Amino acid sequence: MSLSYEVLVEGNNIKLDGGFLGLSTIVLVEANSKKILIDTGHHVTRMMLMKALDDRGISPDEIDIVFLTHLHFDHVNNIDLFTKSKILVARTEWEYASSPHVNDHFIPSHIQHTLAELNLEIYDGEPEITTGVRAISTPGHTPGHMSILLESKELGAVVIAGDAIKYPKETLTKSCDLAFDTIEIGSKSIVKLMKMADCIVPGHFPPLYKIDEERFVWKDGASFNLIIR
Repeated sequence: MSLSYEVLVEGNNIKLDGGFLGLSTIVLVEANSKKILIDTGHHVTRMMLMKALDDRGISPDEIDIVFLTHLHFDHVNNIDLFTKSKILVARTEWEYASSPHVNDHFIPSHIQHTLAELNLEIYDGEPEITTGVRAISTPGHTPGHMSILLESKELGAVVIAGDAIKYPKETLTKSCDLAFDTIEIGSKSIVKLMKMADCIVPGHFPPLYKIDEERFVWKDGASFNLIIR
């Protein structure tokens, strides 16, 4: 079994007064001759994603599967690049997008229509996508939020968390920082992922590495190169 992963676009948790600049993490998984993209980012990261793929000699058409952790705009807006890929969305999240929480302003109004025109597969449960790559139910941030667990002898257990764990604060407090389901459900998902992972790739921060049963640390801070023009 061959299994590897690489962060193509590094997430960050930068926030403005009354808004945010946070970019979501985009991860490429290569497993058993399949290329699996975890989330697609939004229009701010469109050129970053395209360049990252091009730098690796990969065309969007060569991505076999796109796995969407949830349907917030900052994780799905570049989905239109992947017309040849199978798009995986959890049924609970698909149904939630039809009638989101009154305070959830982050589901694009067009997203179900856009996805329905692609090679969409709506799934139930926690399927194994391929050997060593499994979907994990992590509700809280949204009711249908899903994460990915990678397991191999070489990697150990790597969780690509999406927004089930957005940044280190949530591992330190074991509390969900933003929930459109409930804080309690989101906090249970955080603890669940922390127990199973040797490494966590958050939705808006560089990877975190386990140092004991209660703590994860990061090697380098998140960078944000701002160019004024």
